[in-house]
Amino acid sequence: MPRPHGFHYVSHADGTVEITHHGRPAATLRGARAERFRAEAASGDAQLVMARWTGAYKHGNERAARDHPRNRSGRR
Repeated sequence: MPRPHGFHYVSHADGTVEITHHGRPAATLRGARAERFRAEAASGDAQLVMARWTGAYKHGNERAARDHPRNRSGRR
C-alpha cells in the first residue's frame, strides 16, 4: 500500500486542530478528539494518522472491486 502524502495539520491556541489535504480542509477536530489526535500523531507516522482520521485511506479491496462484473463495463 502506498504511503499517504499531502496531509498537514495546524494546532490552534483554542485547542482546535485543522487537518488539510493538498491545501484543502479535510477535518476539524475539537476537544477530546483533538487531544487524542495530537497524541497519536506525535507517537506514530503523522501522514498515516491523518489519513486514518480523515477517512482518506485505502481499504485494500480496490483490486477486487475492479474485477467485479458491475465495474467491468466492456473490459474482457
